[in-house]
Amino acid sequence: MKKIFTITALTFSVALLTMCNKAAMFDEAGYDERLSGGMATVFDETSKAFSHSIDGLNERDELVHEIGDVAFEQTFIAAPSLINGGLGPVFNNVSCISCHHNDGKGTPTAGFTNSSLLFRLSIPGTDANGGPLAIPGFGGQLQDVALFGKPPEANVSISYSDVNVTYSSGETVTLRKPTYTVSNTYQPLPSNYLISPRLAPLVFGLGLLQNIPEATVLSFADENDANNDGISGKPNYVYNSFTHRTELGRFGLKASAPNLLIQSAGAYHQDMGITNYVFPKESSWGQSQLDNLNDDPELADTTLNAVVFYVKTLAVPARRNVTNSDVIQGKLIFNQLNCSSCHKPVVQTGIDLNTKALNNQRIQPFTDLLLHDMGDDLADDRPDYLANGKEWRTAPLWGIGLFAKTNGTPYYLHDGRARTIEEAILWHGGEAQKSKENFMKLSKNDRKKLIVFMQSL
Repeated sequence: MKKIFTITALTFSVALLTMCNKAAMFDEAGYDERLSGGMATVFDETSKAFSHSIDGLNERDELVHEIGDVAFEQTFIAAPSLINGGLGPVFNNVSCISCHHNDGKGTPTAGFTNSSLLFRLSIPGTDANGGPLAIPGFGGQLQDVALFGKPPEANVSISYSDVNVTYSSGETVTLRKPTYTVSNTYQPLPSNYLISPRLAPLVFGLGLLQNIPEATVLSFADENDANNDGISGKPNYVYNSFTHRTELGRFGLKASAPNLLIQSAGAYHQDMGITNYVFPKESSWGQSQLDNLNDDPELADTTLNAVVFYVKTLAVPARRNVTNSDVIQGKLIFNQLNCSSCHKPVVQTGIDLNTKALNNQRIQPFTDLLLHDMGDDLADDRPDYLANGKEWRTAPLWGIGLFAKTNGTPYYLHDGRARTIEEAILWHGGEAQKSKENFMKLSKNDRKKLIVFMQSL
Protein backbone atom coordinates (compact mmCIF):
# COMPACT_ATOMS: atom_id res chain seq x y z
CA MET A 1 0.00 0.00 0.00
CA LYS A 2 1.15 3.50 -0.71
CA LYS A 3 1.69 5.86 2.17
CA ILE A 4 -1.02 8.46 1.81
CA PHE A 5 -0.67 11.95 3.19
CA THR A 6 -4.30 12.91 3.36
CA ILE A 7 -6.55 15.61 4.67
CA THR A 8 -7.64 13.31 7.49
CA ALA A 9 -4.08 12.93 8.68
CA LEU A 10 -3.82 16.69 9.06
CA THR A 11 -7.12 17.28 10.84
CA PHE A 12 -5.55 18.75 13.96
CA SER A 13 -3.21 21.10 12.12
CA VAL A 14 -5.97 22.32 9.82
CA ALA A 15 -8.31 22.87 12.78
CA LEU A 16 -5.66 24.81 14.64
CA LEU A 17 -5.35 27.10 11.66
CA THR A 18 -9.16 27.54 11.72
CA MET A 19 -9.25 26.21 8.19
CA CYS A 20 -11.74 23.66 6.91
CA ASN A 21 -11.04 20.08 5.94
CA LYS A 22 -14.29 18.99 4.27
CA ALA A 23 -14.87 20.45 0.83
CA ALA A 24 -18.65 20.46 0.68
CA MET A 25 -19.34 22.17 4.02
CA PHE A 26 -17.87 25.64 3.73
CA ASP A 27 -18.50 28.74 1.68
CA GLU A 28 -15.86 30.51 -0.42
CA ALA A 29 -14.72 32.76 2.42
CA GLY A 30 -13.94 29.89 4.76
CA TYR A 31 -12.61 27.37 2.28
CA ASP A 32 -9.06 26.05 2.46
CA GLU A 33 -7.51 26.93 -0.91
CA ARG A 34 -5.05 24.08 -0.60
CA LEU A 35 -7.81 21.55 -1.26
CA SER A 36 -7.49 21.35 -5.04
CA GLY A 37 -9.45 18.12 -5.16
CA GLY A 38 -11.79 18.73 -2.25
CA MET A 39 -11.88 15.57 -0.15
CA ALA A 40 -9.79 13.90 -2.87
CA THR A 41 -6.77 16.08 -2.02
CA VAL A 42 -3.43 14.66 -0.92
CA PHE A 43 -0.64 16.56 0.86
CA ASP A 44 2.60 15.49 -0.81
CA GLU A 45 5.17 17.63 -2.63
CA THR A 46 7.56 14.84 -3.65
CA SER A 47 8.03 13.07 -6.98
CA LYS A 48 5.19 10.72 -5.95
CA ALA A 49 2.68 13.51 -5.44
CA PHE A 50 0.47 12.28 -8.29
CA SER A 51 0.42 8.62 -7.23
CA HIS A 52 -1.81 8.42 -4.13
CA SER A 53 -5.28 6.98 -3.85
CA ILE A 54 -8.05 9.26 -2.67
CA ASP A 55 -8.95 9.10 0.99
CA GLY A 56 -11.89 7.13 2.33
CA LEU A 57 -11.90 4.11 -0.01
CA ASN A 58 -13.35 1.02 1.61
CA GLU A 59 -11.24 -2.12 1.89
CA ARG A 60 -12.49 -3.61 -1.36
CA ASP A 61 -12.01 -0.41 -3.34
CA GLU A 62 -8.53 0.08 -1.93
CA LEU A 63 -7.67 -3.43 -3.12
CA VAL A 64 -9.04 -2.76 -6.62
CA HIS A 65 -7.06 0.50 -6.72
CA GLU A 66 -3.87 -1.37 -5.84
CA ILE A 67 -4.56 -4.06 -8.46
CA GLY A 68 -5.01 -1.30 -11.01
CA ASP A 69 -1.81 0.36 -9.84
CA VAL A 70 0.19 -2.84 -10.40
CA ALA A 71 -1.39 -3.30 -13.84
CA PHE A 72 -0.67 0.34 -14.76
CA GLU A 73 3.03 -0.28 -14.13
CA GLN A 74 3.18 -3.73 -15.75
CA THR A 75 5.35 -4.25 -18.84
CA PHE A 76 3.78 -6.20 -21.70
CA ILE A 77 5.61 -8.65 -23.94
CA ALA A 78 4.87 -10.48 -27.16
CA ALA A 79 2.33 -13.31 -27.35
CA PRO A 80 2.10 -16.12 -26.61
CA SER A 81 2.80 -15.60 -22.92
CA LEU A 82 0.93 -16.66 -19.81
CA ILE A 83 1.63 -13.29 -18.18
CA ASN A 84 1.23 -9.88 -19.85
CA GLY A 85 1.28 -11.23 -23.38
CA GLY A 86 -0.20 -9.57 -26.44
CA LEU A 87 2.10 -6.59 -27.01
CA GLY A 88 1.94 -5.21 -30.53
CA PRO A 89 2.68 -6.38 -33.12
CA VAL A 90 2.98 -2.62 -33.72
CA PHE A 91 2.85 -0.24 -30.78
CA ASN A 92 4.23 2.93 -29.19
CA ASN A 93 5.24 1.77 -25.72
CA VAL A 94 5.19 -1.26 -23.43
CA SER A 95 3.32 -0.02 -20.33
CA CYS A 96 1.09 2.77 -19.09
CA ILE A 97 3.72 4.12 -16.71
CA SER A 98 6.30 4.31 -19.51
CA CYS A 99 4.33 7.22 -20.98
CA HIS A 100 2.74 8.65 -17.84
CA HIS A 101 5.84 9.10 -15.70
CA ASN A 102 4.90 8.99 -12.01
CA ASP A 103 1.26 9.28 -13.14
CA GLY A 104 2.09 12.66 -14.62
CA LYS A 105 3.31 14.18 -17.85
CA GLY A 106 5.73 12.50 -20.21
CA THR A 107 8.79 13.17 -22.34
CA PRO A 108 8.41 14.55 -25.90
CA THR A 109 10.77 12.24 -27.77
CA ALA A 110 9.98 9.76 -30.52
CA GLY A 111 11.13 6.17 -30.94
CA PHE A 112 12.74 5.83 -27.49
CA THR A 113 11.66 3.68 -24.55
CA ASN A 114 11.05 6.75 -22.41
CA SER A 115 9.03 8.49 -25.12
CA SER A 116 5.59 9.76 -24.19
CA LEU A 117 4.80 11.37 -27.53
CA LEU A 118 2.52 9.71 -30.04
CA PHE A 119 1.04 10.84 -33.33
CA ARG A 120 -2.57 10.68 -34.43
CA LEU A 121 -3.15 10.21 -38.16
CA SER A 122 -6.02 10.74 -40.55
CA ILE A 123 -6.92 11.98 -43.99
CA PRO A 124 -9.39 14.78 -44.79
CA GLY A 125 -13.01 13.83 -44.20
CA THR A 126 -14.93 12.09 -41.43
CA ASP A 127 -15.90 8.52 -40.74
CA ALA A 128 -19.45 7.21 -40.39
CA ASN A 129 -19.66 8.53 -36.82
CA GLY A 130 -18.24 11.99 -37.45
CA GLY A 131 -14.74 11.18 -36.24
CA PRO A 132 -11.36 11.44 -37.98
CA LEU A 133 -11.05 9.36 -41.15
CA ALA A 134 -8.46 6.63 -40.58
CA ILE A 135 -5.77 5.90 -43.17
CA PRO A 136 -5.93 2.42 -44.73
CA GLY A 137 -2.86 0.49 -43.63
CA PHE A 138 -2.14 2.90 -40.76
CA GLY A 139 -5.38 3.45 -38.88
CA GLY A 140 -5.78 6.51 -36.69
CA GLN A 141 -2.49 6.42 -34.82
CA LEU A 142 1.09 5.97 -35.99
CA GLN A 143 2.82 3.04 -34.28
CA ASP A 144 6.56 3.63 -34.57
CA VAL A 145 7.72 0.45 -32.75
CA ALA A 146 7.17 -3.20 -33.69
CA LEU A 147 7.95 -6.68 -32.46
CA PHE A 148 11.01 -8.46 -33.79
CA GLY A 149 10.48 -9.49 -37.40
CA LYS A 150 7.70 -6.96 -38.00
CA PRO A 151 8.17 -3.51 -39.52
CA PRO A 152 6.93 -0.48 -37.58
CA GLU A 153 4.51 1.68 -39.49
CA ALA A 154 7.08 4.48 -39.73
CA ASN A 155 9.75 6.41 -37.87
CA VAL A 156 9.33 9.99 -36.66
CA SER A 157 12.11 12.47 -35.97
CA ILE A 158 11.77 15.83 -34.25
CA SER A 159 13.82 18.95 -34.90
CA TYR A 160 13.43 22.34 -33.26
CA SER A 161 13.96 25.86 -34.54
CA ASP A 162 14.25 28.96 -32.38
CA VAL A 163 11.51 31.56 -32.17
CA ASN A 164 12.43 34.73 -30.31
CA VAL A 165 9.79 36.72 -28.42
CA THR A 166 10.70 40.19 -27.15
CA TYR A 167 8.93 42.02 -24.34
CA SER A 168 8.38 45.78 -24.50
CA SER A 169 11.17 46.13 -21.93
CA GLY A 170 13.61 44.54 -24.37
CA GLU A 171 13.90 41.16 -22.66
CA THR A 172 13.91 38.22 -25.05
CA VAL A 173 12.65 34.67 -24.54
CA THR A 174 13.61 31.95 -26.99
CA LEU A 175 10.86 29.47 -27.76
CA ARG A 176 11.38 26.23 -29.66
CA LYS A 177 9.17 25.30 -32.58
CA PRO A 178 8.99 21.57 -33.41
CA THR A 179 9.04 20.06 -36.89
CA TYR A 180 8.08 16.41 -37.29
CA THR A 181 9.47 14.30 -40.12
CA VAL A 182 7.92 10.92 -40.95
CA SER A 183 10.26 8.46 -42.66
CA ASN A 184 10.73 4.75 -43.41
CA THR A 185 7.03 4.07 -43.81
CA TYR A 186 6.34 0.37 -44.30
CA GLN A 187 4.02 1.37 -47.14
CA PRO A 188 3.42 4.78 -48.73
CA LEU A 189 1.39 7.31 -46.81
CA PRO A 190 -1.13 9.29 -48.87
CA SER A 191 0.15 12.74 -49.75
CA ASN A 192 -2.73 14.45 -47.96
CA TYR A 193 -2.24 12.76 -44.57
CA LEU A 194 -2.82 14.78 -41.39
CA ILE A 195 -0.65 14.26 -38.32
CA SER A 196 -1.08 15.47 -34.75
CA PRO A 197 1.50 15.11 -31.93
CA ARG A 198 0.07 14.25 -28.51
CA LEU A 199 2.10 14.22 -25.28
CA ALA A 200 0.86 11.88 -22.56
CA PRO A 201 -1.23 13.94 -20.10
CA LEU A 202 -1.71 13.75 -16.34
CA VAL A 203 -3.76 10.83 -15.06
CA PHE A 204 -4.62 12.00 -11.53
CA GLY A 205 -7.90 13.72 -10.66
CA LEU A 206 -9.67 12.15 -13.62
CA GLY A 207 -12.49 10.74 -11.51
CA LEU A 208 -13.35 14.27 -10.44
CA LEU A 209 -13.32 15.55 -14.03
CA GLN A 210 -15.54 12.66 -15.10
CA ASN A 211 -17.95 13.59 -12.33
CA ILE A 212 -18.45 17.21 -13.41
CA PRO A 213 -22.07 17.38 -14.61
CA GLU A 214 -22.51 17.81 -18.35
CA ALA A 215 -24.79 20.76 -17.65
CA THR A 216 -21.94 22.48 -15.80
CA VAL A 217 -19.57 22.02 -18.72
CA LEU A 218 -22.18 23.33 -21.15
CA SER A 219 -22.79 26.35 -18.93
CA PHE A 220 -19.19 27.42 -19.59
CA ALA A 221 -19.66 27.30 -23.37
CA ASP A 222 -20.05 30.51 -25.36
CA GLU A 223 -19.56 29.28 -28.91
CA ASN A 224 -20.76 32.52 -30.49
CA ASP A 225 -18.99 34.77 -27.95
CA ALA A 226 -22.22 36.37 -26.79
CA ASN A 227 -20.42 38.33 -24.07
CA ASN A 228 -17.82 39.72 -26.52
CA ASP A 229 -14.81 38.80 -24.39
CA GLY A 230 -13.07 36.98 -27.25
CA ILE A 231 -13.50 33.59 -25.57
CA SER A 232 -15.85 31.15 -27.31
CA GLY A 233 -15.33 27.70 -25.85
CA LYS A 234 -17.41 24.85 -27.21
CA PRO A 235 -17.97 21.22 -26.18
CA ASN A 236 -16.76 18.29 -28.23
CA TYR A 237 -19.34 15.56 -28.80
CA VAL A 238 -17.81 12.22 -29.76
CA TYR A 239 -18.91 8.71 -30.64
CA ASN A 240 -18.64 6.12 -27.88
CA SER A 241 -17.91 2.87 -29.69
CA PHE A 242 -18.89 0.83 -26.62
CA THR A 243 -22.31 2.36 -25.95
CA HIS A 244 -22.85 3.29 -29.62
CA ARG A 245 -23.96 6.77 -28.58
CA THR A 246 -22.70 10.28 -29.14
CA GLU A 247 -21.52 11.71 -25.81
CA LEU A 248 -19.74 14.73 -24.36
CA GLY A 249 -15.97 14.46 -24.80
CA ARG A 250 -13.94 15.08 -21.64
CA PHE A 251 -10.57 13.38 -21.95
CA GLY A 252 -7.71 13.56 -24.40
CA LEU A 253 -6.05 16.69 -25.71
CA LYS A 254 -9.00 17.40 -28.00
CA ALA A 255 -11.66 16.01 -25.64
CA SER A 256 -12.14 13.04 -27.97
CA ALA A 257 -12.84 10.44 -25.26
CA PRO A 258 -16.14 10.54 -23.35
CA ASN A 259 -15.07 8.63 -20.24
CA LEU A 260 -12.23 6.82 -18.52
CA LEU A 261 -13.19 3.40 -19.88
CA ILE A 262 -12.85 4.54 -23.49
CA GLN A 263 -9.71 6.53 -22.70
CA SER A 264 -7.98 3.62 -20.92
CA ALA A 265 -9.14 0.88 -23.30
CA GLY A 266 -8.08 3.00 -26.26
CA ALA A 267 -4.62 3.52 -24.79
CA TYR A 268 -4.14 -0.22 -24.34
CA HIS A 269 -5.37 -0.84 -27.87
CA GLN A 270 -3.52 1.88 -29.75
CA ASP A 271 -0.46 2.63 -27.60
CA MET A 272 0.41 -1.00 -26.78
CA GLY A 273 -1.55 -3.06 -29.29
CA ILE A 274 -3.42 -4.84 -26.47
CA THR A 275 -6.94 -5.89 -27.42
CA ASN A 276 -9.70 -5.75 -24.80
CA TYR A 277 -13.46 -6.06 -24.46
CA VAL A 278 -13.96 -2.46 -25.62
CA PHE A 279 -11.61 -2.74 -28.61
CA PRO A 280 -11.41 -6.48 -29.41
CA LYS A 281 -9.88 -6.22 -32.90
CA GLU A 282 -6.11 -5.74 -33.34
CA SER A 283 -5.04 -2.20 -34.17
CA SER A 284 -3.03 -3.73 -37.02
CA TRP A 285 -6.09 -5.50 -38.46
CA GLY A 286 -5.77 -5.71 -42.25
CA GLN A 287 -2.05 -4.87 -42.17
CA SER A 288 0.91 -7.08 -42.97
CA GLN A 289 2.09 -6.91 -39.33
CA LEU A 290 -0.98 -8.75 -38.00
CA ASP A 291 0.07 -11.72 -35.83
CA ASN A 292 -2.89 -13.94 -36.87
CA LEU A 293 -3.13 -15.38 -33.34
CA ASN A 294 -6.53 -16.37 -32.02
CA ASP A 295 -6.03 -14.76 -28.62
CA ASP A 296 -8.27 -11.70 -28.60
CA PRO A 297 -9.17 -10.03 -26.33
CA GLU A 298 -5.68 -10.13 -24.83
CA LEU A 299 -6.38 -8.09 -21.68
CA ALA A 300 -8.53 -9.55 -18.92
CA ASP A 301 -11.75 -7.62 -18.33
CA THR A 302 -10.96 -7.37 -14.62
CA THR A 303 -7.55 -5.85 -15.36
CA LEU A 304 -8.97 -3.16 -17.60
CA ASN A 305 -11.68 -2.38 -15.06
CA ALA A 306 -9.12 -2.16 -12.26
CA VAL A 307 -6.96 0.27 -14.27
CA VAL A 308 -10.02 2.42 -14.98
CA PHE A 309 -10.78 2.46 -11.25
CA TYR A 310 -7.14 3.24 -10.47
CA VAL A 311 -7.05 6.39 -12.59
CA LYS A 312 -10.51 7.32 -11.37
CA THR A 313 -9.35 7.25 -7.74
CA LEU A 314 -5.96 8.97 -7.96
CA ALA A 315 -5.89 11.98 -5.63
CA VAL A 316 -5.04 15.56 -6.52
CA PRO A 317 -1.99 17.19 -4.87
CA ALA A 318 -2.73 20.08 -2.57
CA ARG A 319 -1.87 23.62 -3.52
CA ARG A 320 1.14 25.12 -1.81
CA ASN A 321 2.14 28.54 -0.45
CA VAL A 322 -1.40 29.87 -0.75
CA THR A 323 -0.78 32.62 1.84
CA ASN A 324 2.41 33.85 0.15
CA SER A 325 1.99 37.48 -0.90
CA ASP A 326 3.37 36.88 -4.42
CA VAL A 327 1.01 33.94 -4.88
CA ILE A 328 -1.94 36.07 -3.79
CA GLN A 329 -0.93 38.88 -6.14
CA GLY A 330 -0.29 36.38 -8.94
CA LYS A 331 -3.81 35.00 -8.53
CA LEU A 332 -5.23 38.50 -8.98
CA ILE A 333 -3.15 38.96 -12.14
CA PHE A 334 -4.30 35.56 -13.45
CA ASN A 335 -7.90 36.74 -13.15
CA GLN A 336 -7.18 40.23 -14.50
CA LEU A 337 -5.64 38.72 -17.64
CA ASN A 338 -8.84 36.66 -18.08
CA CYS A 339 -6.91 33.39 -17.93
CA SER A 340 -9.67 32.16 -15.63
CA SER A 341 -12.21 32.42 -18.44
CA CYS A 342 -10.90 29.11 -19.88
CA HIS A 343 -8.92 27.78 -16.92
CA LYS A 344 -11.91 27.77 -14.55
CA PRO A 345 -10.47 27.90 -11.03
CA VAL A 346 -13.44 26.39 -9.16
CA VAL A 347 -15.91 23.75 -10.32
CA GLN A 348 -18.44 21.64 -8.43
CA THR A 349 -18.64 17.92 -9.13
CA GLY A 350 -21.85 15.94 -9.35
CA ILE A 351 -23.13 12.89 -7.54
CA ASP A 352 -21.09 9.72 -7.13
CA LEU A 353 -22.68 7.74 -4.31
CA ASN A 354 -20.11 4.96 -4.61
CA THR A 355 -17.06 7.13 -4.01
CA LYS A 356 -17.52 9.71 -1.27
CA ALA A 357 -14.43 11.79 -2.13
CA LEU A 358 -15.73 12.35 -5.68
CA ASN A 359 -19.27 13.19 -4.59
CA ASN A 360 -20.36 16.84 -4.68
CA GLN A 361 -16.85 18.26 -4.30
CA ARG A 362 -15.64 21.83 -4.72
CA ILE A 363 -12.49 21.38 -6.82
CA GLN A 364 -9.89 23.63 -8.43
CA PRO A 365 -8.99 21.96 -11.76
CA PHE A 366 -8.42 25.19 -13.74
CA THR A 367 -10.20 23.83 -16.80
CA ASP A 368 -13.61 24.14 -18.43
CA LEU A 369 -13.20 20.89 -20.44
CA LEU A 370 -14.12 22.86 -23.56
CA LEU A 371 -12.43 23.34 -26.91
CA HIS A 372 -10.77 26.67 -27.65
CA ASP A 373 -9.04 28.10 -30.70
CA MET A 374 -5.38 28.40 -29.69
CA GLY A 375 -4.19 30.11 -32.88
CA ASP A 376 -2.02 29.18 -35.84
CA ASP A 377 1.18 28.55 -33.90
CA LEU A 378 -0.32 25.67 -31.91
CA ALA A 379 -2.55 24.34 -34.70
CA ASP A 380 -2.19 20.73 -35.85
CA ASP A 381 -4.65 21.31 -38.74
CA ARG A 382 -6.31 17.98 -37.99
CA PRO A 383 -10.03 17.87 -37.09
CA ASP A 384 -11.19 15.52 -34.32
CA TYR A 385 -15.00 15.26 -34.19
CA LEU A 386 -16.15 18.85 -33.53
CA ALA A 387 -12.64 20.11 -32.81
CA ASN A 388 -11.10 21.88 -35.77
CA GLY A 389 -7.39 22.03 -36.53
CA LYS A 390 -6.79 24.99 -34.21
CA GLU A 391 -8.84 23.88 -31.24
CA TRP A 392 -7.63 22.10 -28.10
CA ARG A 393 -9.32 21.19 -24.85
CA THR A 394 -8.35 23.49 -21.97
CA ALA A 395 -5.64 21.65 -20.05
CA PRO A 396 -6.20 21.33 -16.28
CA LEU A 397 -3.54 23.29 -14.40
CA TRP A 398 -3.69 21.49 -11.07
CA GLY A 399 -0.32 19.94 -10.28
CA ILE A 400 1.50 22.09 -12.86
CA GLY A 401 3.92 23.41 -10.24
CA LEU A 402 5.12 19.87 -9.47
CA PHE A 403 6.05 18.77 -13.01
CA ALA A 404 9.76 19.28 -12.38
CA LYS A 405 9.60 16.89 -9.41
CA THR A 406 7.37 14.24 -10.95
CA ASN A 407 8.89 14.22 -14.44
CA GLY A 408 12.48 15.31 -13.81
CA THR A 409 12.40 17.76 -16.69
CA PRO A 410 9.09 19.59 -17.10
CA TYR A 411 7.35 19.91 -20.46
CA TYR A 412 4.16 21.80 -21.24
CA LEU A 413 1.49 22.10 -23.96
CA HIS A 414 0.05 19.34 -26.13
CA ASP A 415 3.39 18.44 -27.74
CA GLY A 416 5.82 19.33 -24.95
CA ARG A 417 7.45 22.14 -26.91
CA ALA A 418 7.40 24.50 -23.91
CA ARG A 419 10.08 23.98 -21.27
CA THR A 420 8.76 26.56 -18.84
CA ILE A 421 5.37 27.95 -17.85
CA GLU A 422 6.45 31.27 -19.34
CA GLU A 423 7.14 29.62 -22.71
CA ALA A 424 3.75 27.92 -22.60
CA ILE A 425 2.01 31.27 -22.06
CA LEU A 426 3.93 32.87 -24.92
CA TRP A 427 2.76 30.15 -27.33
CA HIS A 428 -0.89 31.01 -26.65
CA GLY A 429 -2.82 32.60 -29.50
CA GLY A 430 -6.30 32.62 -30.96
CA GLU A 431 -8.82 33.15 -28.16
CA ALA A 432 -5.92 33.62 -25.72
CA GLN A 433 -4.12 36.21 -27.87
CA LYS A 434 -5.36 39.20 -25.88
CA SER A 435 -4.44 37.57 -22.56
CA LYS A 436 -0.97 36.79 -23.86
CA GLU A 437 -0.46 40.33 -25.13
CA ASN A 438 -1.51 41.74 -21.78
CA PHE A 439 0.86 39.31 -20.05
CA MET A 440 3.67 40.67 -22.22
CA LYS A 441 2.79 44.22 -21.12
CA LEU A 442 3.22 43.37 -17.45
CA SER A 443 6.30 44.41 -15.56
CA LYS A 444 8.92 41.72 -15.06
CA ASN A 445 7.98 41.58 -11.38
CA ASP A 446 4.28 41.05 -12.12
CA ARG A 447 5.07 38.35 -14.69
CA LYS A 448 7.10 36.62 -12.02
CA LYS A 449 4.20 36.82 -9.56
CA LEU A 450 1.88 35.19 -12.08
CA ILE A 451 4.35 32.34 -12.59
CA VAL A 452 4.79 31.95 -8.83
CA PHE A 453 1.00 31.63 -8.51
CA MET A 454 0.86 28.96 -11.21
CA GLN A 455 3.69 27.08 -9.51
CA SER A 456 1.53 26.93 -6.41
CA LEU A 457 -1.14 24.95 -8.23
